[in-house]
Amino acid sequence: MKTIPRLLAMGTIAILSLGAGRPTANWNATVAVTPSGSHVLGNPAATLKLTEYVSYTCPHCAAFEREATSPLRLVYVGSGKVSVEVRHVLRDPVDLTVAMLTNCGPKDKFFMNHAVFMRSQNTWIRTLGTATQAQRTRWTSGDLGARNRAIAGDMQFYAIMGTRGYDRPTIDRCLADKAMAERLGAQAKAAVDLGVASTPSFAINGELLLGTSDWFVLKPQIDARL
Repeated sequence: MKTIPRLLAMGTIAILSLGAGRPTANWNATVAVTPSGSHVLGNPAATLKLTEYVSYTCPHCAAFEREATSPLRLVYVGSGKVSVEVRHVLRDPVDLTVAMLTNCGPKDKFFMNHAVFMRSQNTWIRTLGTATQAQRTRWTSGDLGARNRAIAGDMQFYAIMGTRGYDRPTIDRCLADKAMAERLGAQAKAAVDLGVASTPSFAINGELLLGTSDWFVLKPQIDARL
């Protein structure tokens, strides 16, 4: 009489052990940094590797962030079949400043930093149209840190970064990071060398997609390759 319960218990433990040994990976929480300094979200072994070439002062890039992020992450990245890499295109000093802020801190913070600046773009970008000549001069004069601090102050970037848990000394250290600026500049040059002429642009498995600048054109091209 004692043998049957013991066998049942052992069987139950075995079944639970099988289930516990195969946890589901959360690919939307998996972030890697490439040798060039760009960030990749998702399964490192994904069969489809999507690269986004973006500029923070590009309204179409902000529109793509709003349109594509939820379906791209929930359906594609979450499945483990697609990874997403963000590479920077620098059109002006403001682009560089924002890129340095999104890249500030641990790699796991990048994609949320990126989303916060893209989704608030229509608010902070207004300063580009109302800036005085004196402000624009400060944005392009002095050393790297001074220029970036001037832009960050005029465009309320310190407040935006504050919502992400960054204090001012940390922000200022990132804004003065010459090595980071050089990496971002190299990313931008590599994009131009590849043939990126506008933002957003996209590549799948290293192949630049022509005539693709929004989610509704990009999605069928992803589906066709899966």
